[in-house]
Amino acid sequence: MTDLVIRTLDASSAALFRTMPDPLALAEKHRNTRYRPDWQRVALRDGRTVARAAWWGRPEDPEPLLINWFDVAEGEEAAGAELLRTAPWRTPELELDLPAGWRDDPRLRAAAGTRTAAARQAGYTPLVDRFLYRWTPDLGLPERTGRLHFTPEPDDAVFHGLLRRIHSVTLDAHARRAIEEDGVDRAAQEELDTLRGLPSPRAWWQIARTPGGDPVGIHIPAHNSSGPCVGFIGVVPEHRGHGYAYDLLAECTHFLAAHGAEFVAAATDQGNLPMAAHFTTAGYPVVRERVNYWTDDATGAG
Repeated sequence: MTDLVIRTLDASSAALFRTMPDPLALAEKHRNTRYRPDWQRVALRDGRTVARAAWWGRPEDPEPLLINWFDVAEGEEAAGAELLRTAPWRTPELELDLPAGWRDDPRLRAAAGTRTAAARQAGYTPLVDRFLYRWTPDLGLPERTGRLHFTPEPDDAVFHGLLRRIHSVTLDAHARRAIEEDGVDRAAQEELDTLRGLPSPRAWWQIARTPGGDPVGIHIPAHNSSGPCVGFIGVVPEHRGHGYAYDLLAECTHFLAAHGAEFVAAATDQGNLPMAAHFTTAGYPVVRERVNYWTDDATGAG
């Protein structure tokens, strides 16, 4: 086998990134995502691209936040691992998006297995499987129940307090990892920082209350780098068991639709069965799946 050549791209060589077969249709999935050419890397053997990865971050970020495009040719797991290991950035998270129902298709299952093996060799382990949703107006707006009142809240401290209560008992794998590492206060702050980093208006954030004024939870209509999305849905523990997450999701969808959204993207952990059921009830189809990988070795590479 000939030697491997790994290249970090620039504006003049960015087209090289698109020269791989695409069995997982990642190019279509990421067509609305803007990547910096110098945060893209490829591994070449005999001039053929056998692995590629794109790191993503917000325009203001000095370094990328995560890997959210990773492709590896069959039999080139070691090349994919080397591509990640030698990168100048060692981000803790890697996202692998997959077609819905990919486990039922041997070709897609094999392609996912190749990428998983390469990620594992590079030190990443699976954190959680997720459902990715996409609502469009032709599906119809979910019915509001009218049980809750929704109001904006300008004080971040109020949201931090509610996020702390929501994360104190949670099925969310990212929040549970953050709690295990740094405690619930830090997990709430990380969530708040992530939401603050979205390009949509802070004034859109809303608190849901009972008719008596008791806070039930929060919903964050948002835009991310790809467009309108459900930024966050959460119900405080003492009000769970009444289906209020559906009310929050319905209100969030109505809000974004009223602001001209032609689609609304959303996601939830596959293990969060109650929230997945609410997405189904609200008319959100699963359009893709995602495996999130994590490494605690994010100290930088060569």
